Amino acid sequence: MSEISRRAFGGLVGGGAVTAVAGASATAEAAAPAERPFRARTSGRPGRRPNVLFILGDDLGWADLSSYGAPHIKTPHLDRLAAQGVRFTNAYAGSATCSPTRFSLYTGRHPGRTAGGLAEPIGNRTQGLEPGHPTLASLLKKAGYATALIGKWHCGFLPDYGPTKSGWDEFFGNFGGALEYFSKLGQLGEYDLYEGDAEYKDLRYYTTVLTERAVEYVSRDHDRPWLLNLNFTTPHWPWLTEDDAEAGAEIAAKLRAGSVLGALQHGDGGSVEKYKAMVEDLDASVGKVLAALRRSGQEDDTVVVFASDNGGERFSYQWPLSGAKSQLLEGGIRVPTILRWPARIDGRQVSHLPVYSPDWTATLLELGGARPDPAYPLDGQSLAGYLLRGRKVPERDLFWRVRGNRALRRGDFKYYRDAAGKDHLYDLSADVREQADLAADRPELLAELRAAWEKVDATLLPYPAS
Repeated sequence: MSEISRRAFGGLVGGGAVTAVAGASATAEAAAPAERPFRARTSGRPGRRPNVLFILGDDLGWADLSSYGAPHIKTPHLDRLAAQGVRFTNAYAGSATCSPTRFSLYTGRHPGRTAGGLAEPIGNRTQGLEPGHPTLASLLKKAGYATALIGKWHCGFLPDYGPTKSGWDEFFGNFGGALEYFSKLGQLGEYDLYEGDAEYKDLRYYTTVLTERAVEYVSRDHDRPWLLNLNFTTPHWPWLTEDDAEAGAEIAAKLRAGSVLGALQHGDGGSVEKYKAMVEDLDASVGKVLAALRRSGQEDDTVVVFASDNGGERFSYQWPLSGAKSQLLEGGIRVPTILRWPARIDGRQVSHLPVYSPDWTATLLELGGARPDPAYPLDGQSLAGYLLRGRKVPERDLFWRVRGNRALRRGDFKYYRDAAGKDHLYDLSADVREQADLAADRPELLAELRAAWEKVDATLLPYPAS
């Protein structure tokens, strides 16, 4: 435990998961233990259901924000958001790639419970989130919320799949997993910017376009509570900023020539400095949306959650974690996560409680007064009692499955099977970098966690044959 966390622990009888100090190093916080109930406010308007603004960055690594330890990236707006709320140090994505995590967030369930969630990630028109499956949006909508999704959907293409078929009243964004930021040519080699089910022509830098739409949405005179999923593609490849229209045109030409995936992955471009500029632009964009929310008078009564859909990759700053996107090592699934709700939760708090994407679905449904569909039981655990009523979160396992890899976290211990089929056991409280393999020293614990993983896996759909 860091010195700051120890001091906070000493003044708080019963635990150290939440501290009132936001300055501990990322290295120390990555392995910090849990847990203490939050300081919850009782001001604001009791009984009012909050608006929900859930913001996702794309392929943003765990330590890519300055408040999470990045030494070279400055993110003042997200740092301020963290100072006004709660910064989570043991928060995880529901999977190690884009679309499965979105399935887990939208449904509150493991990606492997749905056929579309088996794609890692979705890459064609045959796969998607079935419109009949309950979602965060459809359940909140049933409870009286207005719902909108702006940005990256990546849970299936038209004509069979899309946000407006799965509970969102409004959609403005792209259906696929990546696109060139100016031409809007996407992973199928086609134009991929839509309003609802119709193409929307705008050849400006994509992050700018999404920010303007989000500002417009939160600035409206809403007559009921609302949910806005704001899904940026930043800082996902290709590595382009608003000043890179010429480089974007070169990528677009390659896309039109048929080199779709290779062009979008931009293997001949990008740099640490370019990535830094993209993350800082994301931060500035979030700042504009939050400023609009404040001007609208809705800030106090809006739950804002910021997270990433998976760990970082090529230029991301991940220290001290190992691994990256597509892997179930910590660097592939641990993500920066911030929550703010001024009316109910004090700021300047840090939580070391392990949480992941399906938990936010369960939490937001409870805060919004929406009931999950009993035919589709949630895999996430609502954190509402922890956040607002000081309740301890029951001990549970966090589960991940990616073809060829498996992982399960129970308390401080993590069971991990790599692509070669070898089982590993790590104590994250002492070894967050996952270098000291305890599998040979703790065979009984390894077997227990492996059996727990296999028990969950037996309830999921099998992967189709390769």
